[in-house]
Amino acid sequence: MTVDPRWLQELEAPTEQFFAAFASQLAEPDGLRDGLREAVKTLVPRIDWEAYLPHVPHGILGLRAVLRLQPLLSEAGFHRALATQVHMAAHEGRRSPQVLAQVVAAKGSGQWRNLEAFVESRRPGLAYAEAQGFDLPGAVDFQRLRRLTELDMATVGHKAVVCDHLADLHERLERPKATGRKLFGLAAWVAASPEDTFWARRAAKRLGETGETVPWTPAGLDHSAWEPQVREICDLGLVAVLDGFTTRLKAGQGSGDLLATLVLAASEKQLDARRDLEGKTAWTFVYLASVARARAADPRIWCQAAALVNLFPTDEPEERVQAARIGAPDATALTEAVLDVEPALAMAHAGGLARCGRAEAALAALAEAAAQDDPTFNHAHQLFAVAAAADLSPDLPPPVQEAMLVALAKSLANSQGSGDLGRLADRALAAARP
Repeated sequence: MTVDPRWLQELEAPTEQFFAAFASQLAEPDGLRDGLREAVKTLVPRIDWEAYLPHVPHGILGLRAVLRLQPLLSEAGFHRALATQVHMAAHEGRRSPQVLAQVVAAKGSGQWRNLEAFVESRRPGLAYAEAQGFDLPGAVDFQRLRRLTELDMATVGHKAVVCDHLADLHERLERPKATGRKLFGLAAWVAASPEDTFWARRAAKRLGETGETVPWTPAGLDHSAWEPQVREICDLGLVAVLDGFTTRLKAGQGSGDLLATLVLAASEKQLDARRDLEGKTAWTFVYLASVARARAADPRIWCQAAALVNLFPTDEPEERVQAARIGAPDATALTEAVLDVEPALAMAHAGGLARCGRAEAALAALAEAAAQDDPTFNHAHQLFAVAAAADLSPDLPPPVQEAMLVALAKSLANSQGSGDLGRLADRALAAARP
């Protein structure tokens, strides 16, 4: 493992040389992998997670989104997004030296019975310490921890997403031991934070003791069958939504049609989102992608997803931004429309690309646009949303893919912020190239 001393110094105490040190680290053998491992290992115990409750800062968590988008991004876009994401993590609030010393020294026995007890009794510090006793946490450990969080929707479902994304980040970093313990410890800490099982309890009351699970099957319905379900989720109150949703679950509706309905409803909510709610509303795609990645079978989890989508306001269709009329759709024009804050034009290009069978090109164009927006402006919501769309796309029928991409194009175009940090990163990265 090769880590540039300047990178270590910047992680400890970031300065204006942060991006130059990042560029130097990339030049080392396996520099990207080793630099990210060191960043996670250094920052996880130092970030003041307690001070952010009931929220979760997105610096470390967003690294997974950037790595997920790497195949869709140009090399320059990928490095820019990674640099600004790590920069955000390095600048998140820090624990005091006294608390940090206690956290670094804490190490439990690495026993699952203890970890489960600390999670269930809501003792985050002890859960983190117990996780540090695991020699090499693996995918099965993250999955087991996730199962403890699946019915807990605190901070709109962050717990299950954290377990899912940190597990994937661990795999993408090639399963390092010390860094893996930090990631597992963070997941355990978040899992043990205060809970919210309101939606799960409401769902369980309606589902009864049937013991049925949701079969993982491809979508078999069409838009005419999905639309009434979308209208329920978008237009009715929570009680009515759960009544209708649990009725379909009891009737055996499969995950493919459930997911299609939820993504269509989430897309409609995204079209209705006010500019100040663009990022928060886009979180629904992140949660839905996590449910899909886990192949969730518990019907209560699907009810939670419906309740989350229903949570956001719905406007009348005539109040929404409408896609512009264009000639041939173009991926470059899509990126430019997003960056120029032209939602109607961005929607037209995204929808046109999807209808032409070029959904992947639309995703890549949206990823490039997201990579140029500093994550500190919107808590990395743009990167999360596009990575979630990439996760969801393989499980969605083409019309649902199109609706999702159009909604995301509108969201990204309406939530453009500063790109100053990205430009600083670009300059540092360009100066380091031979």
